[in-house]
Amino acid sequence: MVGSVGGAKIRHLTQRVLVIWNERGKTFSVPGKVSLSSSFICRRKEMVVSKYPSRASPIFPCIGLLAIFSLTGTALLFLLHKVEKTKTVTGHNLEPTPWHPFAQGGSIGASTILRCSFLLTCDHTTPSTSQGNQQQQEEQGQGHRLPSSPSSCPSFFRWIHHDLAPWTHSRISISNLMEAREYAAFRVIIAGGRLYADFYYACVQSRAMFTVWGLLQLLRRHPGRIPDVDLMFDCMDKPTISRSQYNTPARPPPPLFRYCTTDHHFDIPFPDWSFWGWTEVNIGPWDEEFRSIKEGSQALDWTEKHPTAHWKGNPDVDSPVRTKLLHCNDSRSWGAEIMRQNWAEEAKFGFEQSKLSRQCDHRYKIYAEGYAWSVSLKYIISCGSLALMIHPQYDDFFSRGLVPRKHFWPVSPTNLCPSIKFAVDWGNEHPFEAEAIGKRGQHFVQDLNMERVYDYMYHLVMEYSKLQDFKPVPPPSAQEMCEESLLCFADPKQRKFLKKSYATPSLPCTLPLPDHRLVERWIQEKQEIINGVEKLEKKANLKAKHIKPSI
Repeated sequence: MVGSVGGAKIRHLTQRVLVIWNERGKTFSVPGKVSLSSSFICRRKEMVVSKYPSRASPIFPCIGLLAIFSLTGTALLFLLHKVEKTKTVTGHNLEPTPWHPFAQGGSIGASTILRCSFLLTCDHTTPSTSQGNQQQQEEQGQGHRLPSSPSSCPSFFRWIHHDLAPWTHSRISISNLMEAREYAAFRVIIAGGRLYADFYYACVQSRAMFTVWGLLQLLRRHPGRIPDVDLMFDCMDKPTISRSQYNTPARPPPPLFRYCTTDHHFDIPFPDWSFWGWTEVNIGPWDEEFRSIKEGSQALDWTEKHPTAHWKGNPDVDSPVRTKLLHCNDSRSWGAEIMRQNWAEEAKFGFEQSKLSRQCDHRYKIYAEGYAWSVSLKYIISCGSLALMIHPQYDDFFSRGLVPRKHFWPVSPTNLCPSIKFAVDWGNEHPFEAEAIGKRGQHFVQDLNMERVYDYMYHLVMEYSKLQDFKPVPPPSAQEMCEESLLCFADPKQRKFLKKSYATPSLPCTLPLPDHRLVERWIQEKQEIINGVEKLEKKANLKAKHIKPSI
């Protein structure tokens, strides 16, 4: 038995075997379907015997050929069984993560697994993994010359030190790492400049594929400079390593990477997969998508944009704040237009009606978290509209660098519709200030180009590696991953997106020194600004009700 592969796939692969049989210098080939029955072989041989009657009995050649076919069939069965058990970056034969079940997509064929896992090997003698795609670089005007002096990293890179602080004294042992195995979807090991992955659970859509691709591009961007490292990664949304569970120095938390974190968790935020593209909703690689959105945002001047707040998305993701947001869909009462996104319907028309570059014709754009954090934040801020951020519970790696009233306007989740109305009224009464906040937000994400994303990845991985007290070694169950093998597993659309996001070699920016007091001051100042906006709201509400505030 070979499980789900089944007899049909055995026959499919068997039919591709050509039986070569030489007789007196002539080659007989059996194309098309191949039967493993003795009657076929002996009938074939009997035809030759009748032609050459002086020949001896055909029984021994028949037995020999039967033995060859039997060995071939056994080898195919063994290989197909191995193919069925092979864990790939597509997660085709893995269970969904138990902590976040989801409906799995389609499967991939046995021949693809065979070709990409066993027949295709990573070639480390070719320059493809260190020199980049020359044609793409010429199209983009990029070269290989490294900058003479690296620039300073953005100040929010100091959060790297903050995120890794729990292991500064205890360091990370192999047993500490393996404790994170319980919460991880896959494990990544970089050893000697090569990347290995061990997959435990399937990731929703193509998250695992595009995340691993991002790490491969990190190796391409910094050839020979990425240290040996061993890390656990969860590709789902909600953080799991609670600070309340690991609150003593004697028990360091398990180190787990994911796309977001909170003030109450130790999960280490890492750039999400969509920076390299999100094929399922037709969103391209980040640099390309930002350019498109910014161009779309310039179609109308600020005064020509709709003086209302706009949100378009999927509310059916177990998100209380998005459910509440639906009640604010009244441009007269709350100054908001809330639109439900039907992804299934959009897919039928190639997502033409949901292009992000066509969603920048409002002065105000609302950001609302989904099941956890949402990748939509960077796209919303890219519009240059005043981003109305409903106070988030989750942070990704860059959002902690955003400052209220400098890059966005904070909105209260407890008094949601009136808070949106106040933000819209304030913006329309202070158009120059509102436009300036929107432009500063746009400039922030413009500076967050892929160079900066790779810089953040580089320094995060580098600082993390310094905390390991063991030498990373790929386990036997891990597979080496390279660009060629990953592209082999990708479907045509995924392959197109991935090839658009090749990295080019460069030096990283200079990481700021740790300053935990500064980070704490940032947190305090941000909260003070939010409190100030809430006071403005209360004052406006009292004024609207013709009630004088008490002194």
